[in-house]
Amino acid sequence: MVINMKISVLTPTYNRANLLKNLYNSLIENSNYGIKIEWLIMDDGSTDDTEEIVKKFDKVNNLDINYYYEENSGKMTAINNLVKLATGDLIIECDSDDFFTKDAFKIIENVYEKNKHNLDGIYAFCFLKYDTNGNNMGNEFKNEKTTMFDLYFKEGETGEKALVYLTDVRKKYKYKLEKDEKFVTEARLHHEMDLKYKIICENKPIMICEYQKDGYTNNIIEQFKKYPYGYYEYFKEIFKHGMKGVLFNKKKYALKHLLYFWYLTKIRKFFT
Repeated sequence: MVINMKISVLTPTYNRANLLKNLYNSLIENSNYGIKIEWLIMDDGSTDDTEEIVKKFDKVNNLDINYYYEENSGKMTAINNLVKLATGDLIIECDSDDFFTKDAFKIIENVYEKNKHNLDGIYAFCFLKYDTNGNNMGNEFKNEKTTMFDLYFKEGETGEKALVYLTDVRKKYKYKLEKDEKFVTEARLHHEMDLKYKIICENKPIMICEYQKDGYTNNIIEQFKKYPYGYYEYFKEIFKHGMKGVLFNKKKYALKHLLYFWYLTKIRKFFT
């Protein structure tokens, strides 16, 4: 076991009281590995019984639960605030509709132990994410060490991944929001970190996801229209960094989205 190791799990939530029990149960199961777990929950202005549900969760050895409330500011602001509060050695952002595999924290511990003496220039460990049917939500990793940008734009990776950040690095960064927006793609944060650091990949699943009808992913087009400025800045940033080595289809994808979000920002300016 890793002595005195602590992991901070950050969960922003909004009217998802009915889903938190699955995440809680998975943390209880993983608390048996001897790793201290700090579960920080940010209630982003819920109108359901989220607070009452969380207060009913029993704290057990190795699992500490902390509930916070803020007026609705959006997922990214909620995470930014939770990062400031995190005290673990590692940070995992886990949505309310996600939960951990039964051996997730053992896998994380093993990967950390294997690499703990070679973490200079590393900002996260990257793991697979499965759906509730046990299917990988993308491809397996081709390289052990890479960046999130290279992973998707040069190596042809698909699907969502689960990132476990080194806390001392993660605290240097935050989700940058534009104008009055409440959401921005996580890729913008990762790209900023990619410019200085890399990730270590492990072809094992640590997280399971069940998408909700009202979630960001299932309503992605509406999110694009509602929050175009952050996406536009992200695509400008990746073009500024350069497209050398980027797959041809990814170059087309990036250019199409740059123009699309440029157009949406102009429309937004016209009507505001």
